Formats: sequence, structure tokens, C-alpha cells
Amino acid sequence: MARPSSVFFILFLHAVLNISTSSCGSRSKHPTKHHVHVHARSLFIFGDSFLDAGNNNYINTTTLDQANFWPYGETFFKFPTGRFSDGRLVSDFIAEYAKLSLIPPFLQPGNPHYLNGVNFASAGAGALVETFQGSVVDLRTQLNYYKTVVTWLRRKLGKVEAKMTLSRAVYLFSIGSNDYTSLFLTNSTLLNTYSKSEYVGIVIGNLTTIIKDIHKRGGRKFGFINLPALGCLPGIRIINPDNKGGCLEEASLLAKLHNRALYNLLRELEKQLKEFKYSVFNLNIHLRQRMNHPLKYGFKEGKGACCGTGQLRGVYSCGGKRLVKEFQVCENPKEYVFWDSYHLTERAYKQLADEMWSGESITNSMGSYNLRDLFQNL
Repeated sequence: MARPSSVFFILFLHAVLNISTSSCGSRSKHPTKHHVHVHARSLFIFGDSFLDAGNNNYINTTTLDQANFWPYGETFFKFPTGRFSDGRLVSDFIAEYAKLSLIPPFLQPGNPHYLNGVNFASAGAGALVETFQGSVVDLRTQLNYYKTVVTWLRRKLGKVEAKMTLSRAVYLFSIGSNDYTSLFLTNSTLLNTYSKSEYVGIVIGNLTTIIKDIHKRGGRKFGFINLPALGCLPGIRIINPDNKGGCLEEASLLAKLHNRALYNLLRELEKQLKEFKYSVFNLNIHLRQRMNHPLKYGFKEGKGACCGTGQLRGVYSCGGKRLVKEFQVCENPKEYVFWDSYHLTERAYKQLADEMWSGESITNSMGSYNLRDLFQNL
């Protein structure tokens, strides 16, 4: 995500409610050392601001969808890179654990090669082209960029070696948060046109098309990050009509419906697509635990943001380059789960990356893995 308009991503585009799907079962029930012998040579990253390493630095957009200014990046890089955090993201840690260098943004000028993968993620992006259209690199366009890379690999390596490279690679996704948070952050009337389930179906349908296209071009190993309880992000809490800092349950319900549909989709694709293997990380549960019990995980504050202004510092003003110029920054981001109104601190991202890499998978499916498993020679 990115704007008062994006979450990761939410993404932080892209939590908090119980998911109806079981979270037990895994091939690797006990986390082990991060650095294992890995065979996958590439990491291809798709999605929103949860994973964007700086693609939005190079597009014609607004500061609502950019983080290339202080204090973003202040702790690790010591300068703003375009990442929506004080430091590194989940994808940076995953690359490290897989013994890869930092995966560069696709749009960064002068990329020498794509042999170790590339990052296509764009803050504010959704699975739908219409989500913040014109300000972000939507998922369909990210797929087109991937096709460009596939062509490059075939020319560079030859068809046989390129096919092997693409099949060994891991494809990491964080997408959907902006498709839902945009409904509350703009004057959208889509929920007057579609029921919640219908709208979720459209989002999942678009994601399905992208996954199948990547599989057709050789992709076999996919990692997915589910959606947090979107209504509990600081920037969404503060638009709750009760104005008491509680979660906006309507937004969280959409995330719950999306997550359920995502699990069902992946189980079906496992049956339909040759050699399709996947991991789903339960961000919803893991983030909710840190929000509700911050001290248990070494944080002092689980619900308010380190950088921003207003209630819970939920006003999306971090850096003073957006619509609201006033902002405050906490003295120690390591004490906070949230960095800004929608995104997490490096410390929170690292904890989540550790769980994604070696923790339990989310489903009982025999085809489910954690990310470490995917990077091994399955």
C-alpha cells in the first residue's frame, strides 16, 4: 500500500480477525537456521508497498505513493530508498536468507541483469487495474514487465537454461490490500454495485489470471502473503466513524473474505497446474499478535505508528511531503510495530520474514510449504 490510499500492502497494501481456515500443519514445524543449502537462483517479486523496493521512484506519481524522502530508510540504509519503512522489507530479508543480493526494482535505471530475479512491486498497486489507476504499476503491468525479463533470459541463457532458471525461481506476492482500502480512502461506490463477495471474486479472478500466466511461462514455486485485518491499520482506524481508535470492521471483513478465497484458489491451482507448489504466510495472525501483545515480541507500541501525526499517528503525513505537512517521528522505531499509517518498521518486517522463511505453513494441504522449502530443491 502506499497512500491514505495504499496499504500494502499494505499493503501493508496488503491483522486481526480469525480466519476460517485452519492454520495448522506444515512440512517444517520447527524454525531452523536461516542459511540452508538453496537451489533456487532467482526471486521475482510482485505486489504493493509491502514489497516495493523503489519502483515508484521512477514513475509519474505523487508522494502519496512514494517514500523517497526522509525519514524513510533512516535506520538501515541511512537514506530513503523508496521502501515504505525505516529500513528493510520482508523481501530484503528473504533474499538474504536465500543467499541472494538485494533484489533491485525493475524500473531502476542500469539494471545489469536479471539472473537473481527482479522486483516488480509498486506501492499502491492492486490486482485490479482500476485501483489507484494512473498512479501505480498495477499487477497486469507488472506481469508485462515479467514477460520482458523472460524474453531477456531466453536470449541470455538460451531456451533450455532459461526454462530451468524460471522453474527454480520463487515468485513472491503481496497484493490485494489496496483493492480494498481504496474503497474507504476514496469516494468509491463499487460496494454499491457489487456485494463484498462479488468484489472479492473479481480481485481473486485477476490474481488467478496472473498466476496462470506466470506458470505458463515456467514458474512453479509461489509464495503468497495474505492480508492483514485492514481495518486495524492506524490510517484506517482513524476513519472509523466511532472515532475511538477501534478497528474498521468492514475493511477487516473484506480481508477475511479475500484470505479465505485465496486459500481456496491455491488448493484448486495445486490440482490444476503441473508441479505447482506454494506457500501462504499468515500475516493476518502474525501481525495481529504483535499489535495486541507488543511486549511479547519486544515492542512497546503495537497499534500506533512511529511516524505521522494525529490520533495513533494515523494521519498519513510521514516526511511532510504529502497532503498534511505536520508529522512527528518516534525516537526509536524498534519499539514500534508500525512505521507509518499503513506500513511496518524494519524490526517488524524482520520478525515476519523469519516466520515466512522457516515457520509453519498456513494450510493442511500436502502441497504447502514455507519459503525455505521453496528455495530448496523440491
